[in-house]
Amino acid sequence: MTTQKTASAAQSSGRKAWIKKTPVEIVLEQIGKQEEKVVELREELAHEERELAKLQQARKVLEAQ
Repeated sequence: MTTQKTASAAQSSGRKAWIKKTPVEIVLEQIGKQEEKVVELREELAHEERELAKLQQARKVLEAQ
């Protein structure tokens, strides 16, 4: 009966009912988030390395003069 009350309360407020996650689901979710973060950081690092290469190239040109 409590799940029925919870479901009806969730429907009336427009929110989804809270479903408890298992420890396995929690760890898998954390792994997924960490993988996404690592991908994002690698992309950012690649961008910064390209910027550094440009600046080093500019330094070579300036030092050659």
